[in-house]
Amino acid sequence: MKKNLRKDLILISELINSNEKVLDIGCGNGNLLSHLMKIKKVECRGIELSQTGVNECVKKGLSVIQGDANFDLKDYPDRSFTTAILSQTIQAMIYPDNVIENLIRIAERAIISFPNFAYWKIRRDFFFSGLMPKNIALPYEWYDTPNIHLCSIKDFTNFCEKKGIKINEFLYLNEEGEKLNDFMNNIRAYQAIFCVSKK
Repeated sequence: MKKNLRKDLILISELINSNEKVLDIGCGNGNLLSHLMKIKKVECRGIELSQTGVNECVKKGLSVIQGDANFDLKDYPDRSFTTAILSQTIQAMIYPDNVIENLIRIAERAIISFPNFAYWKIRRDFFFSGLMPKNIALPYEWYDTPNIHLCSIKDFTNFCEKKGIKINEFLYLNEEGEKLNDFMNNIRAYQAIFCVSKK
């Protein structure tokens, strides 16, 4: 089952405990939810913007609705879930601050992952080409990208400090999806995973 998951999703799944109640926002084809249900015996729900993704999830027997996290999270009661997951999606949100605040309202904690826009290769490519950088995590042209609020690790930690959001855990990954345990992570990390909650 793990072979169907991106490496960052495997690491996210390792942060989930058995018998949790999880909401995966932007759950795509439902591979993470399916994995959590089978391996961790987790009660799972999902929200997905694309009808194609919703259809794939329903075919797998998953409880997923079509919705937009920018607007629909407000309809969930406080503390409805133990964990809310937002993987590689925050940069595509219209109102990322509202989304994050809703995540930690409706769940005891939120796991948020995103590409680090301060990664050294992005800095290098922008410096030498003068063009918006592209890579596997950010493959779009500037004019058709869904990524409208790109941020760095430092941006995210500053946001959490400003908003009074507690950072419980964090993981920094290289391009191969392996954990980094060294200095200068805002430059060296290709992507980041944060587990946050209300203080």
